[in-house]
Amino acid sequence: MAHAGTLALRHVHKTYQVDGQPLPILSDITLSIAPGEFVSIVGTSGCGKSTLLRLVIGLEDDYQGEILLDGQRIVGTSLDRGIVFQEHRLFPWLTVEQNIGLGLLNAPLPEAEKRASVQRHIALVGLEGFEKAHPHQLSGGMSQRVAIARALVNRPEILLLDEPFGALDAMTRAHLQQELHRIWQAEGITMILVTHDVEEAVFLGDKVVVMEPRPGRIRRIVPVGLAHPRRRADLDFVRIKDDVLREFAGPDGAPAAPPLRPAPRTPLAGDWHFAI
Repeated sequence: MAHAGTLALRHVHKTYQVDGQPLPILSDITLSIAPGEFVSIVGTSGCGKSTLLRLVIGLEDDYQGEILLDGQRIVGTSLDRGIVFQEHRLFPWLTVEQNIGLGLLNAPLPEAEKRASVQRHIALVGLEGFEKAHPHQLSGGMSQRVAIARALVNRPEILLLDEPFGALDAMTRAHLQQELHRIWQAEGITMILVTHDVEEAVFLGDKVVVMEPRPGRIRRIVPVGLAHPRRRADLDFVRIKDDVLREFAGPDGAPAAPPLRPAPRTPLAGDWHFAI
């Protein structure tokens, strides 16, 4: 079982320059995440959810405040932090086991140990028998399983998930939510999920962090004190989901209007396709 990381964000502020003018994106984000905790982050587009993941993964260091992993300030990317995107980003010319093996490219391990780790993680995500398959031979849900295995194969302390099931159909999405919960329990690591789906956030999270724009800030943290496995139709589940949904309602109870101004988007080297 991998070591589970402790993450602390202390008074984090982030500003971009747009047309020569400062545009605050994150304001005074303070959040503590315990080892092995599953935290869901929800919010409307433009509230800085994905920007927050960029900072935690180490793709940017131009911010104010502190982001600490196990008490040490995060500097740059590292094998102790993995990430899964909405798009699986598999290389089409590589097989399942080769795509997963890319996660170990820079790992200081003997080749035999790398191969064994790849096989363990293929089994973890339930893809035995598809080791030699190429991405075009897989469904969308299977491809996302490969992406999850690739992110986990290094045994990171924290796994970040940026809308990992957003492009999938409803049935596949529900099934993979259950699978992600199983994987989280098996690996015992800290997970942070960014999602627009409140039901998904409550189904998976130990707590739900509700963010609001603009600039992005934490409006409320909702604890989810429900045992697993969770049943979406249970009264307590519905009550917590409705409690979170009310945070996005306007004064008259209708859904709040989306932000009028689109958030800026900064292209990344290697075309990571992060949205703010």
